[in-house]
Amino acid sequence: MKKLWTHREIDAPAEVLWRLLTDPQEWSDWGPSVRGVDLHAEKLERGVTGTVTTIVGLELGFEVTEYVDGVSWAWKVSGVPATHHTVEPLGANRCRVGFGVPWAVAPYLAVCGVALRRLDTMATTPQAATTEQVAG
Repeated sequence: MKKLWTHREIDAPAEVLWRLLTDPQEWSDWGPSVRGVDLHAEKLERGVTGTVTTIVGLELGFEVTEYVDGVSWAWKVSGVPATHHTVEPLGANRCRVGFGVPWAVAPYLAVCGVALRRLDTMATTPQAATTEQVAG
C-alpha cells in the first residue's frame, strides 16, 4: 500500500527516538491523538495487540503488523492500516524520524508533523539523554 510520508531530522541518537516510538507509555506525550495505551504484551513486536485510547476517549483495538527492531514498525487500528514509524541513524547523535500514512488519510500528516516536533523536543532535552544512558 502506497503511503505519504513526513520526516524530521533530530539531533539525538536513533536509539533515543526508537525508545520513544516503541514505548507505549510515551505515546501520549508525543502523539497528539493518543490519550493512553494498553499493550497486551511486555513489549512492542509484530503480532502484538492492544487498545489505544484517543484524545476524544474512543478505545480502539490495534495490532502491530510490521516490526523491524531499531528501524520501523507499523500498525492497524480497528483493522485499518494506520501509521508507519521509522528511525534512520544519520550519525552518532543525529537521526531521521518518519511517519507514513495511507493516502486516504493524508490530512493526518499534519498531526504527524506535530508528533515529530514533540519527539524532537523530548529527545533533545537533558532528561532524555540521561534516561538513555541509564537504560543503556
